[in-house]
Amino acid sequence: MITNVYDRKVKDILSGIYNNLEKNDIQDIAMLKKGMTNRSYIYLCNGNKYILRVPGEGTVCLIDRHKEYECYEAVRDKGLCDNPIYINAETGYKITRYIDNARTCNPYDKSDIQACFTLLKCFHNMKLKVEHFFDIYGNIEFYQSLWGDNISMFNDYETTKRNVYSLKPYIDDNCGEYALTHIDAVPDNFLMYKDVNGERHIQLTDWEYAGMQDPHVDIAMFCIYNVHDKTQIDDLIDLYFEGDCGDRIRAKIYCYISACGLLWSNWCEYKRQCGVEFGEYALSQYRYAKEFYRYAINLINNID
Repeated sequence: MITNVYDRKVKDILSGIYNNLEKNDIQDIAMLKKGMTNRSYIYLCNGNKYILRVPGEGTVCLIDRHKEYECYEAVRDKGLCDNPIYINAETGYKITRYIDNARTCNPYDKSDIQACFTLLKCFHNMKLKVEHFFDIYGNIEFYQSLWGDNISMFNDYETTKRNVYSLKPYIDDNCGEYALTHIDAVPDNFLMYKDVNGERHIQLTDWEYAGMQDPHVDIAMFCIYNVHDKTQIDDLIDLYFEGDCGDRIRAKIYCYISACGLLWSNWCEYKRQCGVEFGEYALSQYRYAKEFYRYAINLINNID
């Protein structure tokens, strides 16, 4: 059921964006999804469907919209996603066209994952450049700083953090060439659909965390979002590398999984203070920080 709250909010935003747009021109407003970072609304205007993205709670502290804008300019017309119809680097509002019958990647369907990894590798091989860097360890500290005087909900946080930081020298010694990296290349951000001719298409959406990094970070992020276990993660790594991933690269990805687990755990702890709970997801990210530290160290110690 469409609520008046959605109607008023979306119409007020869109009227501010388009001065010549009458509120009566905006119809059939509904929340499309309540994401982890943003709220998305679908609406009908002049016979066409669109999606309006509205930043969520606490997002102003988490996302630099000017950097996001730079990333959308870098991927413009590259075949990776539709160009935004409207994007505002100050407010974070973004408008895109609605794709009928689109679905997200099924993280347990090998053919879906293979198709997504094909697009992801194509993107990585473009070696696009932007002016900003996504610093994993810097963001671990940044998200923790947003807690203010609060301490972690995890009693062994300081030990876990020291262990994660002990992996940084290995990462630094084994990272490849930096390029634009999506950072949030999770199954929910791959949109899959067929056009009117039945041809299959895939888009990689939501570039708000993207920046220069080792592209292999995207593999780690894909794995931990769906709470895959180690066996599943090893299978995904083998799928991306087509069965040709050496121990040094695999150990580095384990390091990324550990570090990114702590990163998102700290992120979740901040969102928790904003009144947004992620429950099992938040706990799973912290577990990745601990468990894949051990997997990384064991593999590193056994590399010839």
